[in-house]
Amino acid sequence: MHRNTRTHVPTVARATVKPIAAVTGALVLAATLSACGGDSSADSGAKTVTVYSADGLKGEKGDGWYDQVFKDFEAKTGVKVKYVEGGSGEMVQRAVREKSNTQADVLVTLPPFIQQAEDKGLLQKYVPANADKVDGGAKSPDGTWTSVVNNYFGFIYNKKELKQVPKNWEDLLGAKYKNKIQYSTPGVAGDGTALVIKAMHDFGGKEAAMEYLRKLQANNVGPSASTGKLAPKVDKGELLAANGDVQMNHAQAKTMPNLGIWFPGTTSGTKPSSFALPYAAGLVSKAPHSANGKKLLDYMLSEQAQKQVSEIGGGFAARADIKATDPNAVALGTLMQEVDVFQPDWMDISKNLPKYVDAWKTATGS
Repeated sequence: MHRNTRTHVPTVARATVKPIAAVTGALVLAATLSACGGDSSADSGAKTVTVYSADGLKGEKGDGWYDQVFKDFEAKTGVKVKYVEGGSGEMVQRAVREKSNTQADVLVTLPPFIQQAEDKGLLQKYVPANADKVDGGAKSPDGTWTSVVNNYFGFIYNKKELKQVPKNWEDLLGAKYKNKIQYSTPGVAGDGTALVIKAMHDFGGKEAAMEYLRKLQANNVGPSASTGKLAPKVDKGELLAANGDVQMNHAQAKTMPNLGIWFPGTTSGTKPSSFALPYAAGLVSKAPHSANGKKLLDYMLSEQAQKQVSEIGGGFAARADIKATDPNAVALGTLMQEVDVFQPDWMDISKNLPKYVDAWKTATGS
């Protein structure tokens, strides 16, 4: 189902996301969007724009990429950003429920949920300024979404409690991890869904992956709608290991000194690996303030905002022409240097995600 190829990850200032055709938490809402585009009459003279987003880009202390980008955008345009955060799947479902009374202008989710949003007609066509500088596989061929921050799936561990970095999935089955493991919920959180994708890749298919996750359940604390909320628990030692993603966890590590990032392999010989998990943004169909949504999407891909992806957000610029050299970019390049990067079949995942999530629920009793 997945092809494991060794991919060179350039000096993170420019980590390339390979072709993609599609998590973490807070609020709940109501309604479904139409497949039609177009500005609403509410757009005239409006000074607000509403963003529905997966978590990870807003800082715990107002020091994240979103915090800086929204601040600069508001200063430049006078348009106030209203921000709603949740798991990738949660944000898509909220937009679906609000179809008859659209609230969001911009939707930002991880794969495969951005593909699902596209399939459900939640996004209208809009190609932001500078989207031509984003690699072709990191944006929709139909012009409905574009990656604004590149990222990779990963795991975290407590460096203080665990003197050695975990190496393999099988390590997490040990007795010392009893009630010390937690991962975000597949189908709700993008990173939780990514965990299932990586397990299927590493163990060679769905059945073997589900058998492993069934065993892991003995050590698992329980579901979490938000991946971002797991890092503080790991830092404090409440958990020894959890899932995450490189950008979010690298940024969190600034204020969480016990947080370490790792990439599991298997005892059967699968090397430590990861795959691209970008934050992809699109303009919502019948957005109430679509003109402002377009302005924000343009600004997210501006040179200034893209240079801040690594410098402030601890992530990977989506634009291929941005070659950051800040300390975060150097550290991220080193982190990814020995990691095999494989390419998931996003078309298959988007189509069969409900089956994979159901299989996970059956295996874990969730």
